[in-house]
Amino acid sequence: MPFDEGSDRPLTYSSYLKIDELLELQRPLSEGPEHDELLFIVIHQVYELWFRQVIHELEGLRQRLTEGDSALSLASLKRILTILKTLVAQVDVLETMTPVSFNSFRSRLDSASGFQSAQFREVEFLLGFRSKRAVEHHPEGSRGRTRLEQRLHEPSIWDGFLRYLAHHGHAVPTELLERNPARSTRASAEVQEILLDIYNHQPVQSMVCERLIDLDEGLQEWRYRHVKMVERTIGAKVGTGGSAGAEYLKTTLFRAVFPDLWEIRSQL
Repeated sequence: MPFDEGSDRPLTYSSYLKIDELLELQRPLSEGPEHDELLFIVIHQVYELWFRQVIHELEGLRQRLTEGDSALSLASLKRILTILKTLVAQVDVLETMTPVSFNSFRSRLDSASGFQSAQFREVEFLLGFRSKRAVEHHPEGSRGRTRLEQRLHEPSIWDGFLRYLAHHGHAVPTELLERNPARSTRASAEVQEILLDIYNHQPVQSMVCERLIDLDEGLQEWRYRHVKMVERTIGAKVGTGGSAGAEYLKTTLFRAVFPDLWEIRSQL
């Protein structure tokens, strides 16, 4: 029988999942407190937990792509896509909070902003969006900045996919396989030629490509729902922490993670 660490008590559901500690982490700051502040905290803490899981799954996907494993890559992608759907669905819950309800405690957020989510930046970095400016938004020596600095120099999911293509005998240019990972993903005519051949002759590999498109589209869907939720809640106001709010978020819409997979659509 397993026991709690450092204790002679049997392991329980509560002790294994640290339920008591977890439920101590929701601490509203408003007077009363305002009713909807708890919802706001819970939703965003849950987002951070899901981001942690997405990062874990993306690391696994990158490894499986690098090894050329189609079956396990597809399994990883299915799980990530399912989590993305859950992230989008959570917006529905947050939208039950009216602008008046949010404004009742908004001032308590001070400089706190979702823009400061280091884990979401990690997700972006893993997918191929790389930005030194995004790193600089986090204090030197902080856990978030340290992790982002590390991610900046790691291969992305797209880098893993290029190795997947090479593993299956496709002539991926050496300069792409050895490119500086700190740079964001860029479209490549050579890769697009490979992809066109795959779509016409390699059904399993083309399925991996389609699931990557689903991942790209799923991220864009989450961004769109997030923008509309912010507009619905604060309109054109400046965001918390002094960010540009919905106007900034709009600039991130429809930004492709995997541009080559989109470019070939008109040629198929």
